[in-house]
This record gives sequence, structure tokens and C-alpha cells, in this order.
Amino acid sequence: MSSKELLWLLTLAVIPGVLISIPTLHAQGKGPESQILTYAGKQYSGTQDPEYISYDQALREYMVKKIEKKFGIALDPKQYSGFDLLEIEALLKFKKADEPADLVLKQFPGNQ
Repeated sequence: MSSKELLWLLTLAVIPGVLISIPTLHAQGKGPESQILTYAGKQYSGTQDPEYISYDQALREYMVKKIEKKFGIALDPKQYSGFDLLEIEALLKFKKADEPADLVLKQFPGNQ
């Protein structure tokens, strides 16, 4: 086996390991994204599961900070679910520039 072939095989063996470790390394950080990534791939027995409740709380806090930073809109994390906040962010991204954000927010039960 030539040195080029050996180098090629070694590269193919190392790349999957590096790709697998990237999310794990990122999750070990101290930022809010890392708190969310610690829940990646987990399954929950329901909405009353303590692990789900802590995941939803971390998601709410992260999304509220992200929406405030990106769109300048301060939201209460207790008022919306994590998934509502994900949807709010998506709708704010695609709203027209002259359209008020209140039109987006009034669609959600937490803002009525």
C-alpha cells in the first residue's frame, strides 16, 4: 500500500469521528445554545416530565434573548411556550418591513 493510499484511508477514518464530536464539543460551552444542545436527541414521556420542563425553560430563555437581540422585541418567557417562540421568530423573519410586530404576536395565546 502506498503512502498516498494510507493517508487517504487515515483521513476517511478520522473525519467521521471529528464530525460526531463537534456537537458534543459545542454543547460543553457555556452559552445559552449549549444549554439547548444538552437536550438534543432525548425523548420525554410527556409535557409533565421534569426533563421536558427544564428543556422547555431553557428553550424559552434562549429564544426570548435571540428575538430581543435580532428584532428588538422584548417578550416574557413565561407567556409563551418554547415552540411558540420558535414560530414567532420564524414569522418575524418573514413579515413585511412596514408590518407591525403586534400582528404576528396577537396570533399566539400568550398575547391576548
